[in-house]
Amino acid sequence: MTKFLTAVSALAMAAALNGLPSSAVAADLSAKPIYKAPVVEAWNPWMIRLRALGVVTRDSGYVDQVAGSGLKTTDTLVPELDISYFFTKNIAAELILGVTKHSVSGTGTLANVDVGKAWLLPPTLTLQYHFTEFGAFKPYVGAGVNYTFFFSQKAAGGTVVESHLKDSFAPAVQIGFDYMFDKHWGWNVDVKKLWLRPEWSGTLAGGTPVTGKVNLDPWLIGTGITYKF
Repeated sequence: MTKFLTAVSALAMAAALNGLPSSAVAADLSAKPIYKAPVVEAWNPWMIRLRALGVVTRDSGYVDQVAGSGLKTTDTLVPELDISYFFTKNIAAELILGVTKHSVSGTGTLANVDVGKAWLLPPTLTLQYHFTEFGAFKPYVGAGVNYTFFFSQKAAGGTVVESHLKDSFAPAVQIGFDYMFDKHWGWNVDVKKLWLRPEWSGTLAGGTPVTGKVNLDPWLIGTGITYKF
């Protein structure tokens, strides 16, 4: 009987000893906090803007064959779409798309002479630097190139019976800012300056050919809605 009790005691003690490590490990695990990796939001490089764009021209130019002549161009207000791609948080490329319509008339010795009308497609590509240390206010500067296509050109008739503006390249600079209301939506103000001076050719009543240059040199002043993907 004594041997039996001794054997039972030994088995109970062994079971208790075997249970100690698992209890200690469980207690140790419950005491340590479980690490959770922070959620990193995916960064999207695309941004679009829809702006109202004012095109303010220089009102300068000339006709080669008419001494003392000048040319002026009407201003206009149009909708414009802007697509931007961010290579980094600070460096982006911007492409603006829109069409404008302008009328050209004479000044100086050509005062009160209507030259004609034309539609312009002036895509402008700029490389920008965006400043990111001002919170919701995000200013930027940029520089690039414009290429303007002239289409649906029409002479005024009367004195000028044919009118043609030649497609042209132009350098461009810009400054602007986005004010972000949240991570997606914001408000944009943007100003660009183009040095656009297309060659012009035409025909006067009676068949006399004439040539010249229209110094548009427009300011592009826009404001509108920003959406960052």
